[in-house]
Amino acid sequence: MTATSEEHAALRIASGRKAFVEPLCLGERLKQIRLANQWTLEDVSQRTGLARSTLSKIENDQVSPTFSVVQKLTTGLNIDLPQLFTPPKRERYTMGRRDLTRKGKGQLHPTPTYEHELLGHQLAQKRMIPFKTIVRARSFDEYHQWVRHDGEEFLMVLHGDIMLYSEFYAPLMLAEGDSIYFDSDMGHALVSTSADDAIVLSVCTRGDEG
Repeated sequence: MTATSEEHAALRIASGRKAFVEPLCLGERLKQIRLANQWTLEDVSQRTGLARSTLSKIENDQVSPTFSVVQKLTTGLNIDLPQLFTPPKRERYTMGRRDLTRKGKGQLHPTPTYEHELLGHQLAQKRMIPFKTIVRARSFDEYHQWVRHDGEEFLMVLHGDIMLYSEFYAPLMLAEGDSIYFDSDMGHALVSTSADDAIVLSVCTRGDEG
């Protein structure tokens, strides 16, 4: 994907909106990813182009990352949005909550292969992560590695056709209205095969929910 489409999506995010990463505790999640890969702050700095001091402040929740910083993290670390959004385990508690997302009012976060619209983004400590995605990828070769994240995922095609590539199965064609449920720690990737970019609805569960 060229920078043009990413910039186009970025322009659609109104300026002045609060960073989406605070309720998701991105700092704790970033540190978890870094340690799991045995990376130092300098390693992450070289991969993302972000200063070590900035990364340290993010991990210690001293700053709220901007959209461009999150883009550098997902691109530099070769991870997809759900991987960054899957929060670490927390204590459970129950309260009456709800979060309405009007049509076209979700948080937009484009990547080279997907353009995500995060839904229900105001709620912290969610057990599910819902998002609508425009699948920009047209070839499996556009992926540097498998997309994988903890938990399970439900996916439904809202528009167009996709090819679902997965680590342990042959590629599977899904048409508009088709849906699939799968373990999302299994490597997977989506490619649009219709004339228009396909649009899918995905709901990811947290891996610690069992």
